[in-house]
Amino acid sequence: MSARTTRTRLLAASSIALAAFALTACGNGDGVRDEGPSAGARSSARPSEGTAGGTTAKPAGTRTTTGSTSGSKNTGTTTGSKGTGGTGSKGGSAGGNGSDTRNPACVAATTRTTATVVSRPLNHLLLTVTNKSSKNCDLTGYPIVRFSEAQSVPPVAEETHPQAVVTLAPGESGYAGVLLSAADGSGVHGYTAKTLEVYYGDQGRNGSARPALPAKGVYIDEKLTVTYWQQDLDTALSY
Repeated sequence: MSARTTRTRLLAASSIALAAFALTACGNGDGVRDEGPSAGARSSARPSEGTAGGTTAKPAGTRTTTGSTSGSKNTGTTTGSKGTGGTGSKGGSAGGNGSDTRNPACVAATTRTTATVVSRPLNHLLLTVTNKSSKNCDLTGYPIVRFSEAQSVPPVAEETHPQAVVTLAPGESGYAGVLLSAADGSGVHGYTAKTLEVYYGDQGRNGSARPALPAKGVYIDEKLTVTYWQQDLDTALSY
């Protein structure tokens, strides 16, 4: 073998070796270069969403809903507890016929009325109404009294309003007290009255009576006040 042939073979061998080395340095071929962890591996390595701090993730079925409390409010349960008809327990106003009466009103034609000056309490007059009929009657409100030529009607003591309408059976009596004047003499515009008229019912629609007064009359002043009709004498004179 000549020297020239030997050199040619060596050059060829060197070229092959250099080509192999170049391929190794450039990579492993199409898509086989190592790019680090794969995308799937990176996603599986991340913590699950919402676990950091526990503030974003909510267990299924635990979410609260709005409006659940509004339906639990009970409405309309208190209005039914308020009683009605309480006003019916109050008797007729100003001697009128009360709506809670159970019997016909007592009228002047079927009753007898007397006026008596009593020693106790001082300066008081007792009015007594007796049922002369054969049936029950209701004595409602308070007496509307007129002394002599007085133009005004005396006021009623509201605290004497009875708990129930005064009912008079045949022969029974009802009572009312009249404060004629101040016991301590503090009343003014006083005068002596010698006649008295007592009206029944609202504005005297049930008639009136004229009970006799003492011959010397009775002294009255601005303190003149009446009570409601009462079932018993002591209550009528307690004011």
